[in-house]
Amino acid sequence: MINKPVAIVTGGAGFIGSHMVDLLVGRGFSVRVIDNFQGGHESNLAHLVSQDVEVKRTDIRNLEPGDPLFAGARFVFHFAGIGDIVPSIERPIEYMDVNVQGTVRVLECARAAGVEKVVYAASSSCYGLADTPTREDHPIRPQYPYALSKYQGEQATFHWHRVYGLPVNSVCIFNAYGTRVRTTGAYGAVFGVFLRQKLAGKPFTVVGDGTQLRDFIYVTDVATAFLAAAETRETGERYNVGAGNPQSINRLVELIGGPVEYIPKRPGEPDCTFADIAKATGRLGWRPTVPFERGVKLMMDEIEHWSNAPLWDADSIANATRTWFTYLAPKGAVGG
Repeated sequence: MINKPVAIVTGGAGFIGSHMVDLLVGRGFSVRVIDNFQGGHESNLAHLVSQDVEVKRTDIRNLEPGDPLFAGARFVFHFAGIGDIVPSIERPIEYMDVNVQGTVRVLECARAAGVEKVVYAASSSCYGLADTPTREDHPIRPQYPYALSKYQGEQATFHWHRVYGLPVNSVCIFNAYGTRVRTTGAYGAVFGVFLRQKLAGKPFTVVGDGTQLRDFIYVTDVATAFLAAAETRETGERYNVGAGNPQSINRLVELIGGPVEYIPKRPGEPDCTFADIAKATGRLGWRPTVPFERGVKLMMDEIEHWSNAPLWDADSIANATRTWFTYLAPKGAVGG
């Protein structure tokens, strides 16, 4: 019997992590998932019950060097963490604890096990209100604690590379979307909001005038970028991963189809996100393959998945984002 290579996926029951597990299983890996199931769902892994997948239900902050789950692992793909803007403003200590200290725990386990490569899931939010197209050497300007925590987690990852010689790379994800995108919790991901509104026959709550552009990248393309970042001989590098073809929110509404209600534009949100993906395509040989129209159709084909998602409207969104306006608006706009 041929021994399969072993890969660990933290946050492997989550949106991107579960697609990473799918890809690895398809490529012949034995996969070990670490997830506390606060954001991830067992249903995201249900189709893999007969596959070579082991699941450990734990918080990454509980991991200790020498954990047997890491023994013999070739790669570690680190997606585990907490997201969303408003909760990070309200609970910054928790965000720094999970996304920074939790990352340090994962790094120490990987170092003790002598893994071949750790690939960290970074966030393009670290660039803030960025120039576009955005390169990897763009100045770092986090606008809220979530963005800061993800950046500091990435800095810890590179620090472990420099000090301890741990082989690492970072994939900086722009606007990932696709099947299994989160359906519960705080107000956030536009697809979950719009698809639930579509099912309920309610208008889409479009922020601003809908002309803002987002570099939407389909989740399976994100997963292949992570695998490429693991398999490359390069180490200590960040790679921006987007489609390199920003789409407007109005275009998304057009593809889903339905009436629109416009709500106030929010401070700290860029008018455009646009990844310069030349480094990833040139040095990893990676390239996005799922056109935006195709990706939206794949989600529409599974729209019933969002039937139990929160149903947002202008009033509930205004209430949920009050903290956002309080802390991220220019100081003069909120009385100093």
